[in-house]
Amino acid sequence: MIGSFFRSCRSWLVDALHDVEAEADVYRRSPSGQSLDIKTITVLTTAAVCLTVQNYTQHPERIIPLVRWLGHCFSATDLSDLLIIRLTAWDDEPLTRLTWWAIAVSLTYTILPLAVIHWGFREPLSAYGLKRRGMFRGLSLYLLFLSIMVPLIFLVSADHGFQNTYPFLPVRKPSELSSELFRWELLYALQFVSLEFFFRGFILHGVRHRFGLYSIFVMMLPYCMIHFQKPFLECVASILAGIGLGAMSLATRSIWLGAFLHISVAWGMDFACLSRRGLFARKNSTTGFILEETFRGQPLPPFCAECLF
Repeated sequence: MIGSFFRSCRSWLVDALHDVEAEADVYRRSPSGQSLDIKTITVLTTAAVCLTVQNYTQHPERIIPLVRWLGHCFSATDLSDLLIIRLTAWDDEPLTRLTWWAIAVSLTYTILPLAVIHWGFREPLSAYGLKRRGMFRGLSLYLLFLSIMVPLIFLVSADHGFQNTYPFLPVRKPSELSSELFRWELLYALQFVSLEFFFRGFILHGVRHRFGLYSIFVMMLPYCMIHFQKPFLECVASILAGIGLGAMSLATRSIWLGAFLHISVAWGMDFACLSRRGLFARKNSTTGFILEETFRGQPLPPFCAECLF
C-alpha cells in the first residue's frame, strides 16, 4: 500500500514536471523564444532589486545613513536627528525591531513583483501561484514532507545554534511568554506567505517559460543565500527545501500549501526550542502550565541578534 502511494505520487509529480518542461521547450523553439526574453530579464532584475532593497531596509538602524543624507540634502538636520533617535530606539526594542523586519521583508517581497505582474506583464496573479484551484492536488506529498520534518525539528532544536536563534523574539523566562510572542508569531507567518510568493511564485513561475524544470534551480540559488546567516544545518536544508517546494509549486501551480508547510515548520521550531528550555513544564490549574525559570537547571543561551540579521 505504501509502495503504491509512493508510485502514485511520483508518477503524478513526474508527469506534471514533464508537462512544464514540454511547455518551455515549445516556447524556446518559437520565434519569441529565440529573441530577447524581456520577461525573464525583468523577473530576475526585479528579484535582485527587491533583495537589495530588503538588505538595506530590514531593520531600523539600516536606514539611518539614508535619513542622515536626506537631512543634509534638504537642510533638515534637526528633523533627521530626531528621526535617527527614534530609529535607534526602535532598533533596541526586540519586538519593534522584529515587527519592522517582518513588515519590511513582506513589502519588499511583494510590492514591486505585484506591480510588475499587474502593470508590466498584464497577467493574472493566479499565473504566479496565487490561486486556490488545484492547490490540494499534492496534499498527500506535503503531509508526507511535514511528517518527516516534525521529528527532525525536535531533533535539531537541541543544537546550540538553533537554541541561539529561535524564536527570534527573545524568550528567556516564563514571564516573557506573553501576547507579544503570539503577535510576533502571526507576523512571522505573514512574511513566510510573502517569501513563498516571491520565490515559489514570482521568480519560479516568472522564468518557467524559459527554463522549464530548471527554473527550480534558478530560484533555489537566491533562496539558499538568504539563509547564509542562519545555522549551518538550516542553510543546507534550505537547498533541499527550495528544490522540493519549487517542484511542488510547479506541479500544483500554487504556493499555498508550500506556505502552510513553511509556517508549520517555523512554528514547530520555535515551540520545540522553547520546550527544550523547560518553558512548558508542569500543568497549572489556572494557566494550564507552571513555567520553569531556567533551561532545565542551566542558564538560557543568550539571544543572538546577529543570527537574524
